[in-house]
Amino acid sequence: MAILSDSDIKKYLEEGLILIDPLEDLERQVQPSSVDLRIGSEFKSFRIIRKPFIDPKDKIDMESYMESFHISENEAFIIHPGEFALATTYETVHLPDNLVARVEGRSSMGRLGITMHVTAGYIDPGFQGKITLEISNIGKMPVALYPGQRVCQIVFETMTSPSKKPYGHPDRDSKYMGQTRPETSKIKHDYELKNNEL
Repeated sequence: MAILSDSDIKKYLEEGLILIDPLEDLERQVQPSSVDLRIGSEFKSFRIIRKPFIDPKDKIDMESYMESFHISENEAFIIHPGEFALATTYETVHLPDNLVARVEGRSSMGRLGITMHVTAGYIDPGFQGKITLEISNIGKMPVALYPGQRVCQIVFETMTSPSKKPYGHPDRDSKYMGQTRPETSKIKHDYELKNNEL
């Protein structure tokens, strides 16, 4: 596998092999080996609930555990120490069948104690939609996040061959394909939990 350079990223974008929409400032957002992405205006965070734990097999909709917020332009979402929130990129991304991507936090955010993904930094070939950001504040101070702010970067890697069943293929359980807003966990739809194999 090889990471795409800035010149290759621009070539893939020009040829429509990678789609990032909107990409409003190509020269500033394209970095030496990545593209800076911005945070959207919708956030979700966990409510305080009177349950001892979250059970992935629970029939209750995971959505009920979370509260949604829409942040207007020039307003901020404040993430407090120890808090976790979901958001998405402002941009919609579409990958071809022969590229995978990773989302990494920007160094400037990490230096404030803000991480941009817990485990979902990997993006399968064929994915299209806004990318979920799993944001945590591991620092000591609350931090303001502004819609449209560059918070993460996407890195593209070539595969040894195109995927036969990319994300979104009819034979795949692509639960988050085409997402346009922060989506709560759909873990209860995992085949091993639905079939009570655990």
